[in-house]
Amino acid sequence: MPRASMCKVKVHPMQLFKKYCLMLLMLVMVAQAQQSADALYTAASKGDPAAFAELRALGNKGYAEAQRAMGFMYATGTGVPKDSVQAVDWYLKSAEQGNAKAEFNLGVLYATGDGMPKDSAQAAFWYRKSAEQGASYGQSNLGAMYFRGEGVPRNLVIAYMWRNLAAAQGDEIAKKAIEVFKKTMTPAQIAEGQRLSREWKPKP
Repeated sequence: MPRASMCKVKVHPMQLFKKYCLMLLMLVMVAQAQQSADALYTAASKGDPAAFAELRALGNKGYAEAQRAMGFMYATGTGVPKDSVQAVDWYLKSAEQGNAKAEFNLGVLYATGDGMPKDSAQAAFWYRKSAEQGASYGQSNLGAMYFRGEGVPRNLVIAYMWRNLAAAQGDEIAKKAIEVFKKTMTPAQIAEGQRLSREWKPKP
């Protein structure tokens, strides 16, 4: 029987060039939107109503950093009256797009019960989302959850791994926690935590 021939689809170089240009344009637009969000947040936090309106409009268009900034303003009462419900809503919009800061901040709200019922499992869930992207603050808080067994089963080795990763990025709280861990863990547990730290890679 004749071998089945494989059909190769040829892509014209111009098509590849157009796709590349489109991707580059999208990246530039996202970067510009983030810069704009940062500038608008600075002005809005000082009570500029026009900047606040523009920041909200940017968030409503789906820009994650603008949504996170809106969440932070409402969560802290910066430039606007504090409103935990609004904070949760904006943080969630941003976190669902993978914004590591928003994921972490949402975890904090769940951990403290600010604007929603306190839920350690949800706090750990959002801390993990942030931690897996390599955010030191998410790693540090997730490590603390594992150390205390809040929202996740208590696991000193995993706690060490996350705190150690955060400490490697300069997180001072995590550095101090590591010293405490060393007093409560066996040499074998510490070695395993260090091994896991070396082998860990952030999720794309």
